[in-house]
Amino acid sequence: MNSVNHALALRIDELLKKKKMTRYRLAMNSGLTHSTLKNIIHETVKDNLLSTTILIASGFDMTVSEFLDSPLFKEENLNI
Repeated sequence: MNSVNHALALRIDELLKKKKMTRYRLAMNSGLTHSTLKNIIHETVKDNLLSTTILIASGFDMTVSEFLDSPLFKEENLNI
């Protein structure tokens, strides 16, 4: 089981690879600072806000629903 923060980091890495995108490009596209994105990926942020997740999804040119449409975010796979 993953924490929500770990699932978020895994999903970002998965999409970065799939879309052949750098972290820097994602930060630029989403409006987040590179350091904020780095902290999310390295799981040093304790609680990620939904607004941050929406910005990340937007940076991938996805809706938040599309971003969260992954087995990583199914309740049975999360330690909440």
